[in-house]
Amino acid sequence: MSLPQRVAVVSGAGKGLGRAYALELAARGTAVVVNNRRHDGDEDPSADRVVRKIQTAGGMAVADYGDAENPATGEALLASALEHFGRLDIVIANAGVSEGATFHRQSAEQFARTVDINLMGTVHLLLPTFRHLYAQGSGHVLLSTSAAGLYGEHGLPAYSAAKAGLIGLMYSLAAEGRSHKVRVNAIAPFARTQMTEETLSAAAIHGLDPEEVAGIAAELVAPDCEISGEVIVAGGGRIARAQTKTTDNRDVSASGGAAEALAALCADPVDICHSGAVAMFRHFIA
Repeated sequence: MSLPQRVAVVSGAGKGLGRAYALELAARGTAVVVNNRRHDGDEDPSADRVVRKIQTAGGMAVADYGDAENPATGEALLASALEHFGRLDIVIANAGVSEGATFHRQSAEQFARTVDINLMGTVHLLLPTFRHLYAQGSGHVLLSTSAAGLYGEHGLPAYSAAKAGLIGLMYSLAAEGRSHKVRVNAIAPFARTQMTEETLSAAAIHGLDPEEVAGIAAELVAPDCEISGEVIVAGGGRIARAQTKTTDNRDVSASGGAAEALAALCADPVDICHSGAVAMFRHFIA
């Protein structure tokens, strides 16, 4: 087997969006390290099924079963890419879990577990792989954030906090990687997956195929893509660009005091302001 021109690691690639990302990259000629945890008693792990599908179509892929929250998983994935394919060019950090609890009913342990998988799982993956891309002077990284990370959502406090943390991480790594031609972006997807089927109605997510997001993700890690430091919202054949915005400042003493200045300031429009992830979702698909 000849060595591929590009190699990707995709975490959480056994199902849903991660699976769609892996299949899309493989269809474009990229070799893929397909990562998804193996569940107890699972004789046919989801990562293996994705690998078989890629190989049946003539592509190149290997499976990995490391847990996202395991600090050793990132090193193992980098080693797998180098051992089987001789290089690494793309990292898509997609592994994550949702939750279903309001903050006042959560324990610190429950909150920490969600953050460990969604935020620290990405950190464990990127510490070795980003370092590798930085040293070789090229590469693409794509982080999976969420509308909940942009605007928060009731009942998803730890998930929202973790996904917001990934946006801050993305901005920092994009700045760090710029001089070494490592492009880093985040994608906030809307798609029909096992996770969204648990939180949104079937009618709301009808037609939101993961494959439509996968095409956008593949473009963000394409060899000629120079976009970096962006949050791209994608789903249902549509895309949008999300940014942190700041209004013009106000002089507190000239505005009648802090209370009046705050009231006037918060009445100022900042492009499109959403009251939460679901509000953003409804706006996006309208």
